[in-house]
Amino acid sequence: MGLPVIGLTTYREDASWGVWHQSADLLPAQYARAVEATGGVPLLLPPVATPDAAAAVVARLDGLVISGGADVDPERYGAPPHPRTAGWRPDRDAWETALLDAADAAGLPVLGVCRGMQLMAVHAGGELDQHTPDLVDHEEHSPGGDVFGTIPVATVPGSRVAGLVGTTLDVSCHHHQSVRSHPGFTASAHAADGTLEAMEAPGDRFCVAVQWHPETSADVGLLAGLLEAATAHAERRVSA
Repeated sequence: MGLPVIGLTTYREDASWGVWHQSADLLPAQYARAVEATGGVPLLLPPVATPDAAAAVVARLDGLVISGGADVDPERYGAPPHPRTAGWRPDRDAWETALLDAADAAGLPVLGVCRGMQLMAVHAGGELDQHTPDLVDHEEHSPGGDVFGTIPVATVPGSRVAGLVGTTLDVSCHHHQSVRSHPGFTASAHAADGTLEAMEAPGDRFCVAVQWHPETSADVGLLAGLLEAATAHAERRVSA
């Protein structure tokens, strides 16, 4: 068996480097480094509109990370946009939704990070709270700018997330939205203010999502769990 290949979804943004200023497919390098550090090979997945592209990609992956980024289009869960909801990317929403469809069909291990958790909830038929400070009356989940907030979370005893990261931990977060409902997933961690910080699908398949950013932390339990599941998925695929 070779090293497991982990797909990482990317932004598509106007970017500047050297003498260039143009549209670029990009992702903070912490994601790829975290995958490499836990024994995998990262593969960046920019938005693709080609029919059947998601199924073709998933067939070649051993695991998938739906990464952080802009707000999910509220039209996808039938809600008008909150004044603070902005910057959604229909192309990325559509691509990642197609990847999740294909991953579900293939039983591919999936980890959602921040926006990735929100998109996974919406993909399952859930809804989002579009501005969490309206509910909790503080900005600790997203202090603003390029600064991560640090909050304590408590995991649900017996959950997969608890088995990977322990009963409590301080996490790095940067989200102004949060998951209100999550059909088909069970809650697996909360912040002290009650905000849902992690969810997981029941059963044997690794399908986990967190509001925090595990790629920024020295604790790589979640990434290690994904890589272990990806290795097992690859072995099953080879033996089939």
